[in-house]
Amino acid sequence: MIDRSLLRALITSAALAAGALLAGCNSDEVSLATNAKANQPVPPKLVAEMAEKDMDLQSPILTRLFKEEAELEVWKQTRSGRFALLKTYPICRWSGDLGPKVREGDRQAPEGFYAISPAQMNPQSAYYLSFNTGYPNAYDKSLGHTGSELMVHGDCSSRGCYAMTDEQIAEIYSLGRESFFGGQRSFQFQAYPFRMTALNMAKHRNNPNMAFWKMIKEGYDHFEVTRQEPKVDFCEKKYVFDAVKPPDAKRDPVFDASAKCPVYVIPDELAQAVREKQEQDNAEFAKLVAKGTPVARLNTGIDGGMNKVFASKLPNGSTGLSEGGEGQNLSLLAVSRAPGTIPPTVNPPHGPVTSPDEPLVASMTPAAAPVSTAPAPSTRVASAAPSAPSDEGFFSNLARKVGFGASADTTATTQPVAAKPKVIEAKKASKPETSKPDVRQAAARPPLKPSVSDAQAPTVAAATPAGKDGAVAGSAPIVQPNSFDNRFSAFK
Repeated sequence: MIDRSLLRALITSAALAAGALLAGCNSDEVSLATNAKANQPVPPKLVAEMAEKDMDLQSPILTRLFKEEAELEVWKQTRSGRFALLKTYPICRWSGDLGPKVREGDRQAPEGFYAISPAQMNPQSAYYLSFNTGYPNAYDKSLGHTGSELMVHGDCSSRGCYAMTDEQIAEIYSLGRESFFGGQRSFQFQAYPFRMTALNMAKHRNNPNMAFWKMIKEGYDHFEVTRQEPKVDFCEKKYVFDAVKPPDAKRDPVFDASAKCPVYVIPDELAQAVREKQEQDNAEFAKLVAKGTPVARLNTGIDGGMNKVFASKLPNGSTGLSEGGEGQNLSLLAVSRAPGTIPPTVNPPHGPVTSPDEPLVASMTPAAAPVSTAPAPSTRVASAAPSAPSDEGFFSNLARKVGFGASADTTATTQPVAAKPKVIEAKKASKPETSKPDVRQAAARPPLKPSVSDAQAPTVAAATPAGKDGAVAGSAPIVQPNSFDNRFSAFK
């Protein structure tokens, strides 16, 4: 008897194949489907962890990212219907300051809620593999915020993006790919300045972005108490989470980010659970402020951050704005293995500035490019710079043909977590968001990387050599029977 996950995969495969036929079997597009990097299997170790956690390989995923901790989490739906944490990935590099992106060129990495559809997956990224965050979403656009091609990608290099190692992005990409094969139309990407705890909110209580952070914390709290993907809407230039029609209404509310909010309600059980959590958070926040919890320093010229596991591998490495940057002892981590290959040209965050008149001192590897000594631009001045158009790739056309790509935007109230939140059942809904994939040609680099889970990766070193037929030595075959290559072999 064929189980449900396999049946979903077969249905999705048929839909994808039909989309390829409708697309006219363009040879350039089909070549994307047979891209070996994009077909790397989920590492066996991670598949085993899924089995231990009662997860299916192709069940839906959800991602959360935290700048200050420099971590990206991948959550996966269990057979209970709730999401559980599968794996946490240290972020190799992010740029800008804590706070949302506002304008094109401000070097800020986005914060907020975004939906990643198949059209946003980019197997031919210039940075090994990538997916587009979908910035700007409807909320960002309602405020006139601008920016384009804000990615999560490899290469450990960031100018407004979130950069992982190539091995990490290969693994994350494979998890997203499998969720689409399982029938998920989009997965949610939640980006935060830090974990939304009472302590972190107290440390940053004087930050000018606090009103925005309280707003997106509402969605954070919804996920914490339900372990379900929060439904995201926008109205009156704000986020709304898990809104449903009132009991006496005949139709669902229609939301417009720039218009007045329609009449809606939050399910009673969900609203009560969130309220209880927020009351606990507020009480803990008040205690921390009353006892004089120090306020975090505002950015004094440091451009972004880096997880300490990566900073420890670099000469004079700094975590920048990420946790552990002040008084850190990175030498203790220097003997640990980095989760992937750190390029020799990596440019770590600037060193801290002790006074406004003192120039920044860049710390980098000998082969790194020079670091600008100019402070990062203000992130609170919006401009109307238009986003440059980009060509559509295989995922974009294919998703549009079968109904994945034409998607609506889904992508900032109180202070955080002291006690274990109440867990309840809640309805789950998501709306995918379409954005331009990065279609730049891949730089000359080895075609494949070993998995993060299984590879004994070097620190700052050249890329790992590939084995016979492009496969990484010691790894599983690159193209499995359940792969893009197999599904589209008829169109070669």
